[in-house]
Amino acid sequence: MAGIPAKPDRGAKVRVTWRKVTFMISDIIRTAWRSLLANRLRSFLVALAVAVGVFSIIGVMTAISALEKTIVNGVGFLGANTFQLAKYPAKVTVSGEDGFQNRPNIDYQTYLVFTRLLGNHAEFICPKVFDRNVQAVFQNRMTNPNVEICGTNENFIAANRFTIGAGRNLMPDDVMFGREVCLVGSVVVDRLFPAANPIGKTIRIDGKNYLVIGALAHKGAIFGENQDSQVAIPITTFLGNYGGSNRTINIAVQARSQNTYEKTMGYAIGAFRQARRLQPGDPDNFEVYSNDSLLSEFRSIADKVQVGAFLMSAVALITAGIGIMNVMSVVVAERTGEIGVRKSVGASSKDIQRQFLFEALMVSLVGAVTGILFGVTAGNLLVWFMKAELVFPLGWSIAGVLICSGIGLVFGLYPACKAASLDPIDALRAQ
Repeated sequence: MAGIPAKPDRGAKVRVTWRKVTFMISDIIRTAWRSLLANRLRSFLVALAVAVGVFSIIGVMTAISALEKTIVNGVGFLGANTFQLAKYPAKVTVSGEDGFQNRPNIDYQTYLVFTRLLGNHAEFICPKVFDRNVQAVFQNRMTNPNVEICGTNENFIAANRFTIGAGRNLMPDDVMFGREVCLVGSVVVDRLFPAANPIGKTIRIDGKNYLVIGALAHKGAIFGENQDSQVAIPITTFLGNYGGSNRTINIAVQARSQNTYEKTMGYAIGAFRQARRLQPGDPDNFEVYSNDSLLSEFRSIADKVQVGAFLMSAVALITAGIGIMNVMSVVVAERTGEIGVRKSVGASSKDIQRQFLFEALMVSLVGAVTGILFGVTAGNLLVWFMKAELVFPLGWSIAGVLICSGIGLVFGLYPACKAASLDPIDALRAQ
């Protein structure tokens, strides 16, 4: 009807407002980028300070995340529902094992007594005693001198999550009669029998002959150690050939189920204390560890390293933030005339404030991205050297960007407010 005003087109207003905002943001970005390029060395030094702080935390977190992923995937080497008794704790230390040297070794007689005492409370019991860096020879072929020979029993396969690729497993009779037989890992097979069946062949290790009765399927490396460079022989044969003095046996025990795991561990600890003839008040002179305890130990150490890296990074970032504030204050002083011109042609105080805040934000983000890239690269180079799995710490990278954004905004706020509060007349006079 005539005389009734048409309703305003709200969609058109929204589109116009959005175009203005987009234009304003793009203009601020272009101006800020030109300002940073105009002072390349100064911008580079400020961004470098931010990058160093981010690099320290991202590099450490990348390495820890990669190692943790590798450990989570590989720590189950003991097998399901399995724990191990040993002389030394299975943990990462920086002081070595000197504090445990005075503990008595676990010898074969102690193992036999323990096995008898534990009885049928466990699914199986597996002894393991090692000699490392040996060389296996077949005819004119030989392995590298990095093969690990293990004295064990028929439960070695289940206790360490191996599978038989060819031939047969060790049997109780092999242990009972101390037979000169062995299981060989896939690396040993590939090196000594590249085009032949290893079963039934005789290899030589440290001057002793062993008949190959089984070949282990490929398993891969864990913690940088190749599990396929192994030769397993009956523990009685091992002790006969290498001797039992100054050697300690690790004993793996598997519970019948997850429900009986804790009870089985309790029985095992009691049986081992009895085998050691420990009195009720005596402390344990042995270690008990499982897959979960290994992972827990790593995470405990990783948490401490993370806290240390975070504190160092925080100090570096605060220092970088102070540098940003200092540099931006100098920039405001240098561009006082420019600020006066912009205000005289209609720029508001908020426009000036946004401009300088965004410049501080951009230099901080450039440093953050640079630090993340170098941190991820350095962290993954370390874990690659340790033969662990490569990762990209997305969560920490996002956190790094957000923290650096906050650093840029917080420490850039004072110079930006100072620039916005300048009187245009006074600013023009300073030009």
